[in-house]
Amino acid sequence: MLLLDAGVWVAAKDGRDRYCEPARALAIDSDQPVGALDLTLYEVANVVGARKGRTEEATDLCRLICARSNGQLIAVDAELIRRAVEIAAEHGLTAYDAAYVAAARRHRWTLVSTDVADLVSKGLAVTPDPANYP
Repeated sequence: MLLLDAGVWVAAKDGRDRYCEPARALAIDSDQPVGALDLTLYEVANVVGARKGRTEEATDLCRLICARSNGQLIAVDAELIRRAVEIAAEHGLTAYDAAYVAAARRHRWTLVSTDVADLVSKGLAVTPDPANYP
């Protein structure tokens, strides 16, 4: 199972993003099972809706995330927060990024991210490039 972070979902719909094609292949055009955090919906709504002013696109993308996650939309709970804070401190991450790492570890899923600087470079995630996942 792949855990796609918000960056992957946003990239899948942004033709100018360097990861657009592989992100789209994972998030939209694949039968590969994927999961998401409930946090992902807020991050996508913030980036696409609030920052870029594309409310309908943000809403549609959030619906897609829910549909593609097929019941694997992970709710943040106290234990996940505890682990996220530990991971954030250990790796110098935000609690948001660390929540994805904590969730992926909890469920033994592969975290897929476009955040090369904070997650991929530290070995905590892989990019959406096809060679990185089964």
